[in-house]
Amino acid sequence: MARKHRDVLRILTADIVAGVRPTGEMLPKEVDLAGEFDVSRGVARETIRAMEERGLITVKHGKGATVNPPESWDVFDADVLAATLETDQGVEVLKEYLECRRILEVEAAGLAAERATKADLERLAEAMGRMEETTARPPGHAAEELFHEADIAFHQALIAATGNRPLASLVERLHSALLVARYPLARPQYRLERALPEHRRIFDAISAGNERKARAAMSDHLDTVGGYLDEYRRGQGRRRRPTVAAAGR
Repeated sequence: MARKHRDVLRILTADIVAGVRPTGEMLPKEVDLAGEFDVSRGVARETIRAMEERGLITVKHGKGATVNPPESWDVFDADVLAATLETDQGVEVLKEYLECRRILEVEAAGLAAERATKADLERLAEAMGRMEETTARPPGHAAEELFHEADIAFHQALIAATGNRPLASLVERLHSALLVARYPLARPQYRLERALPEHRRIFDAISAGNERKARAAMSDHLDTVGGYLDEYRRGQGRRRRPTVAAAGR
């Protein structure tokens, strides 16, 4: 995707998600959109197609493009998710992501404990080792990127260990989206006392073939993530709360 195409797509996505271009509004025609953003009609056309693929708009030939309601948006798409996290809807979307993970990953942990092969356990151990290694690195953006990549690799290896191919395909987009959604819930200061021990308990239970403990360990881990989400929600509320001076204007 060309840079100009991506820039226009991000701006229009953010406008739709933030309500600047509300549900039901008609987008400018292709030629007008090209003029508004100083791009070619080809770039405008590709941007409209990309927005339609993400469920942001509906295009009817001869009538143009209409902005869709939020329930039509592809919340797994990185651009849509990133824009949503910048709005008041972000907390609700993160809550839905966590709920989705509970539905899928708790049971998956039990299946992994029942079915994991030696190769599956090796992949889980490798990802666990990378998480531990990156936690020991000096803090910074690179360390954060590496930790989250290792974290997602662990959960992907767990899903693969279930041996259920439809489940693996279903969860793949969820885990990809977590690379975008990770920062609001990241707590590097708690990794040694929470994240690593929790993942270690999941791994140990799967290695031991203990389905009950694997499910419980995954549920406990997601409880911790839920606690971080509650903290994030409270922080968002404080940022939106007006000061006494502002309230009196």
